[in-house]
Amino acid sequence: MSDLLVEPVVGEPMLEEWRYVHNVIVPPAAMDLDEVRERSGRYRLRNAYVGDVLVGCSTVRPPEGKGAVATVIARVLPEYRRRGYGSELYEEGLAHARVLGAGAVETCVLAVNEDGLRFAGARGFVEVDRYVLDGGTDLWVDLRLE
Repeated sequence: MSDLLVEPVVGEPMLEEWRYVHNVIVPPAAMDLDEVRERSGRYRLRNAYVGDVLVGCSTVRPPEGKGAVATVIARVLPEYRRRGYGSELYEEGLAHARVLGAGAVETCVLAVNEDGLRFAGARGFVEVDRYVLDGGTDLWVDLRLE
């Protein structure tokens, strides 16, 4: 166990921190603060800290009904990777998805994020889809936990 602290995103400063990490990791899907506020009403957002240093964030999209698919996304800033923080953040989100009754768990990764794809693969996720969002040019990969 590391010194990682995973906190619920509450209030404007934490929303802005979550947005910062999200936008660094997935710039093609960069969000403004209003979009993050809206997302926080639908999904479970967490920030991850070591001491008072922001190192990552996570999103859990709840399943739509018992046994349905939940989406768990763990993001760690590049300078803090390979220290176990992503694993802890992911495990915390996965545990929450299970409490919500998820029958399956998926994640999505920007295809150019080789670290993210390796991370998901090492945890048992397998690719189920590749796509480009409407109006976009970036390739995304959906993966499911097997």
